[in-house]
Amino acid sequence: MQLGTRWNLGDEPPARLAENVVAAIREVETEVGEREGWRWTLTWLEDRPVVELDDGTTIRMGYDGTVSVEQDD
Repeated sequence: MQLGTRWNLGDEPPARLAENVVAAIREVETEVGEREGWRWTLTWLEDRPVVELDDGTTIRMGYDGTVSVEQDD
């Protein structure tokens, strides 16, 4: 796993993320609304992005390029 970066909810995600990952991030941000101080964390696992929100919501890109969103219950 390679550490990436962190950014605030609602801010622009890193430019190196694929469009479908950015679209998933924007969709989650719409669902959670305004959350003061919440941040995204980007890491890389086997050269694929793993993006996690402070509430545990995780966005992953599969080997085939599909994007999944997992909610922490």
